[in-house]
Amino acid sequence: MSTLTPVPPETLTDKELEILRLLAGGHTVKSIATRLERSEASINERLREARRKTGVGSSRELARLLDAQKIWDKNIDLSADASSAETDAGPPPGRGRWSKGQMMMLIAIPLAAAGLLLTATIPLERGETSRPAAAAAAATSPLAGRWSLDVAKIPANERPRAVTIAFAPAAGGRWHTVVTVETPGGAIQTAESTASLDGVAVPVTGSMAGIDSVSLRQPDANTLVMTLGKGGQRVSTRVYTVAAHGLTMTETIVWAAEGMPPMVTTTFNRVG
Repeated sequence: MSTLTPVPPETLTDKELEILRLLAGGHTVKSIATRLERSEASINERLREARRKTGVGSSRELARLLDAQKIWDKNIDLSADASSAETDAGPPPGRGRWSKGQMMMLIAIPLAAAGLLLTATIPLERGETSRPAAAAAAATSPLAGRWSLDVAKIPANERPRAVTIAFAPAAGGRWHTVVTVETPGGAIQTAESTASLDGVAVPVTGSMAGIDSVSLRQPDANTLVMTLGKGGQRVSTRVYTVAAHGLTMTETIVWAAEGMPPMVTTTFNRVG
């Protein structure tokens, strides 16, 4: 295991910290720019400045170090107004290889698809999305409907027989999700969850042992960001993005791990 080198957060501005916090939460430069209504060039410039100040060569490594130091839990002003002058940080590297453990978590993850970005011990920008705005986003989102995992793209010895996710807007701007999984052995597992778009963690009910909480945020009508947790620890961050034609949905997974974790991408097809 690598040794974490402390990074003095006082050398960074609130805007730089906000961008790094979003980067640590699984955002890309593009999604940060969209969220903060800034250009990608502006976000990248802020990240370059943060790297220069701290001497850390990678923006994602810097974000990881700060996250490990629990910087986000400290009394730092990272309000939307303070960070509105910033934009995205670069996207993570390409797809990593599948491992059996990752495949098992992939089966578990969709059960939390009603929840999103941070677990209870890693608060995710609570209150930053107003309830009316969240309700409007959910009501108009192309995410609503029933989706089936394209299992043919998963190694044959690891793939589940089927995974379906059903997203539906619920009262108060929340998302209700029902997931059905048919495991490689033929067992049927289901789960339900209902969560707001404010990043507050909620429990996941059902028979999946790999996760017990989820929280969510919807930065765009066709995008859902989800962080899954187990026992108060972050398991993974997932970004679901519906294609412009509305028929396919890409799931990008970043696992919580020491160092730079691999990325995995899967595809869901609309079936309802």
